[in-house]
Amino acid sequence: RIRGLRGGPRPGRRAAGERWARFVVRRPLAVLLLSVVGLGVLALPALDLRLGMPGEEASSPSSTQYKAYQMVSEGFGPGFNGPLMVVVHGSGDVTKAAAGLSGQLKAMDDVATVTPPVPNQQRDTALLTVVPKSGPSTEQTEKLVSDIRDMSDGLRARTGAEAMVTGQTAIGIDVSAKLSGALAPYLALVVGLAFILLMLVFRSVLVPLKATLGFLLTVAATFGVVVAVFQKGWGASLIGVDSTGPIMSLMPIFLIGVVFGLAMDYQVFLVTRMREEFVHGAAPRDAVVSGFRHGARVVTAAAVIMMAVFAGFIGDDQSMIKLMGFALAAGVFFDAFVVRMTVVPAVMALFGKAAWWLPRPLDRILPDVDVEGEKLRHVLGDGAADTAGSGGGDGAVSSGPREPVTSGSGAHRVPPAGPSGPSSGR
Repeated sequence: RIRGLRGGPRPGRRAAGERWARFVVRRPLAVLLLSVVGLGVLALPALDLRLGMPGEEASSPSSTQYKAYQMVSEGFGPGFNGPLMVVVHGSGDVTKAAAGLSGQLKAMDDVATVTPPVPNQQRDTALLTVVPKSGPSTEQTEKLVSDIRDMSDGLRARTGAEAMVTGQTAIGIDVSAKLSGALAPYLALVVGLAFILLMLVFRSVLVPLKATLGFLLTVAATFGVVVAVFQKGWGASLIGVDSTGPIMSLMPIFLIGVVFGLAMDYQVFLVTRMREEFVHGAAPRDAVVSGFRHGARVVTAAAVIMMAVFAGFIGDDQSMIKLMGFALAAGVFFDAFVVRMTVVPAVMALFGKAAWWLPRPLDRILPDVDVEGEKLRHVLGDGAADTAGSGGGDGAVSSGPREPVTSGSGAHRVPPAGPSGPSSGR
């Protein structure tokens, strides 16, 4: 060792990753329950998750957009920052229909003012501007847009005209609704494909199931802390969040994509070495400790680097950038240090050999990619036995049984060798 350069544990002392793995293996149930309950508690605020498209109110306090938004809100009311455009259209003259609708709109609780209908030259279309009492990103405005659209059926039945709502505020509400509806299918597709791929790699049902459920737990906990800080305002001042409101609609989809890729990388780093040790004959718990010892440094270094990169965006003045940086840093922390480096070894230690169980029908259907090189080891073992049985090529005859070649799936005994000819004849 070069003087002055140090690396790894001190002589006679185990590495930190191995000590942690042995601690988890000795108390797997307690560690698993504590980790899952802790993440579950952090995920509780996610039940109040509300998605939206933040406007000028989410801008930097020093920007002209934010200052203008505040001046309009104070002088005229928050609803003037997000007026709704109501269009009345029909096959004939819609002037009376638009006037009647205007009266109904003025009577609604969350409406501050309604401009007189402005018809076009053909009088088959009229335009009204509705100013809500609440801000453009509030739940009251979302409900108002929905209520106005629900009035269209009654208007069509009475007059034959149709009422439609547009404008920047209504468009933001519609985009948020579309993204919210696409979140569940997107998550199901990503998790489902990952489950199949991990089943191919690890030849197990529990390992991919644990990986996908752990990822869902990571997502839930991350959503929980994001809602707590950016929507409810708990501890928001600690990271410089000036205003709270709905979570940006694009954040969940972006978060799931980025964190899922990193989570599966960490899963493969850790569990591949565990399976390699297991199929090469190690006991289940010893395989967990050995695999964790070799993979913990890689996962730790990768997670710390990604957390540092994402956390750098928290200092930005823009609320949306601050939100993305905080969410990604929290997601990587929960997945790497709680799920992959705590929950994974605890579950593997609890189930033992059952963690690598694969039903026979699936075993026959799924292609065997043999990531750990188990078959290659058997081939090399057979070649070594053939060489020993032939006496190293000196024409010796061997009639005794060969030693079995063992792996994690049991002993594979090679049948006794028959008489072999001279090595020169091979």
